[in-house]
Amino acid sequence: MNLITAVIFGIVEGITEFLPISSTAHLDLAREILKVTSTDFFKSFQIAIQLGAILSVVVLYWKSFLLKFSVFKKILAAFIPTALIGLILYKPLKSFLLGNITIELWSLAVGGLFIIIFEIFYRQKETAIDDIGSIPYPKAFLIGIFQSIAIIPGVSRSAATIIGGLILGLKRKTIVEFSFLLAVPTMLAATVLDLAKSAGSFNSGQLIYLVVGFVVSFITALFAIKFLLYFIKNHNFIPFAIYRIALALLLMIFMFR
Repeated sequence: MNLITAVIFGIVEGITEFLPISSTAHLDLAREILKVTSTDFFKSFQIAIQLGAILSVVVLYWKSFLLKFSVFKKILAAFIPTALIGLILYKPLKSFLLGNITIELWSLAVGGLFIIIFEIFYRQKETAIDDIGSIPYPKAFLIGIFQSIAIIPGVSRSAATIIGGLILGLKRKTIVEFSFLLAVPTMLAATVLDLAKSAGSFNSGQLIYLVVGFVVSFITALFAIKFLLYFIKNHNFIPFAIYRIALALLLMIFMFR
């Protein structure tokens, strides 16, 4: 690890965390390409840059957390199933699947194909929910279940959440913003879980890498969130799906030739 790789990982995390393209897969792919060993320090570093991405949502949407109790309650309702499923399945899935590049590439490709098929047939209803505070609790709970699918490496958390919300009758902008907000407790919980295992795995000389990665991830995520909100005004997610499939196929050819 050096300052250049710290910056690269921060950019990758900031861009991919909130776009429907899987941050976990991109970070693992970046690690493979840059030949960075998955040490205890690197796990702590991943936590640091993840916290940077989380902070970007808090900065942009702090009013929703502090001033809109109805929104906070819907986030909590969606987080509950994610937390329960995560606690039950996180350890076995992490042991067998996390870091498995083959699984992640197939998830990218299959997920991209699913998004294309979904977008071709999807039609937004006139009665679609356009306010987060108006999401019924059962639908918020189901969105949390959709999000939990992302426990499988390569299955984008944001994509699973957004597609689930569209299926359940939310407007695109509404579910995208809800996905941002739901990321905060979800990612914080995952961060605390990992931090309990990898805290203290770095020395003072490595602290600069954590700080640089954190700051770069935070700044990049701010732009990624703004970009996605602008993009969905006139586009669906098929371009992201095509990117997922193309990336998976190219890497399969490159890595397994």
